[in-house]
Amino acid sequence: MTDQAVAAAITKMRAAGQTDAAIHQFVSALSRVSAGVATRIPSSEIEPAPDVPSLDQLPDADPVSALERVAVIRLNGGLATSMGLQQPKSLIEARDGRSFLEIIIGQIVALRRRHGVRLPLLLMNSESTHWATLALLSDYPEITTPELPPDFLQSMVPKLDAQTLMPVRWQRSPALEWCPPGHGDVYAALYGSGRLDALIEEGFRYVMIANSDNLGATVDPRIAAHVVREQIPFLMEVVIGTAADRKGGHIAMRRADGQLILRELAQTPHEDTDSFRDYRRWRYYNTNSLWIDLHALRTRMQAGGLELPVIANAKTVDPRDPSSTPVLQLESAMGAAIASFPGARLLQVPRTRFVPVKTNDDLTLLRSDAYVLGDEFRVHPAPELDGRMPFIALDREFFGMLDDYELRMPAGPPSLRDADRLVVRGDVRFGADVVVRGAVEIEAPPDGMVIADGSVLEG
Repeated sequence: MTDQAVAAAITKMRAAGQTDAAIHQFVSALSRVSAGVATRIPSSEIEPAPDVPSLDQLPDADPVSALERVAVIRLNGGLATSMGLQQPKSLIEARDGRSFLEIIIGQIVALRRRHGVRLPLLLMNSESTHWATLALLSDYPEITTPELPPDFLQSMVPKLDAQTLMPVRWQRSPALEWCPPGHGDVYAALYGSGRLDALIEEGFRYVMIANSDNLGATVDPRIAAHVVREQIPFLMEVVIGTAADRKGGHIAMRRADGQLILRELAQTPHEDTDSFRDYRRWRYYNTNSLWIDLHALRTRMQAGGLELPVIANAKTVDPRDPSSTPVLQLESAMGAAIASFPGARLLQVPRTRFVPVKTNDDLTLLRSDAYVLGDEFRVHPAPELDGRMPFIALDREFFGMLDDYELRMPAGPPSLRDADRLVVRGDVRFGADVVVRGAVEIEAPPDGMVIADGSVLEG
């Protein structure tokens, strides 16, 4: 059945126009899953990563020489479906009337102008985000780099019948037969699209890759210079773990050979769940901001690609219909490539470089006065917070979808600079100029409640 499943997957992906690199990577993952290769990483086989340098320990660098051969890739394939929308997540408002992508463009253009470097921006789009993103980019001609197209498309891979591992068929909606292969696809997509070769031919040697919803991940010349000086093939920015990171991917060192690896919750045996959540033991957590030597990456891709650990997610072919055919979606994590590069390094960075927006709780903080959109479009915490950040938990029934959220905060989030905690239960509508101080919990009556304009809420 393995050979039949592989042959069927290859045929289906070729018919859909997927690249040889994408097909090779998927076939590698499928073969390992069908052969029963372990996808779990027990705690007994790893140990915490040793101490690593921090960004504030790096020396200042000459920005021009540090950035002259650097390009930037942002992962931009996601729709805001978790927020109830069907549009590119990067095009929703981040703050001050600007979208995530508009702020990223502002950051890149500011660095180009200040230092006189090319610093191209490439986006890994999906079919769902490609056209809307290009439409926005057309409003910012200064961001384009004539010799390089502005984007490349992520791959699509077939969902697999959980029993047979054959590509699933779903005639009611053939589009549901496909899924994205996770952000680990960026390497095959970059190589298969020809963009990797194009970057190298244009004289670029390094690339910084980050998510489009993380506005803290700016291009820092000190990191670029560090990568060049130390000849690092792969560098991952990491943060010191907190209780909020218990479900995030942490870095560990494989006992068998001392290689750094990334372990996600989906790769952890059930009996090691408590160990996985011990953020004090594992310490370093992946920010999904990476710096990669393009020559080292091309060498690996030409030698057969990166054998990224497989994450086999059990789903149904129609995610809205639990009675539909059970399937496996084979995915990989971008940061997992750290295990494929001997000499890979970690760099501890402050939390200001890790500001991902995954929920409307995160968006509330980003849009509020807890953050500042400063010079050159840099997003940073308000100085008054002195490094701390309030905890936000909004009732998902009423605030989980972006339309519902904005209906209940029509004037924007309340002031949070003096807040420690804001928890909202029930249907609450916030007026303009509301201020939260200390720890505040709001529980609405069954028919909802309105917080009047100018209210000061104190714990």
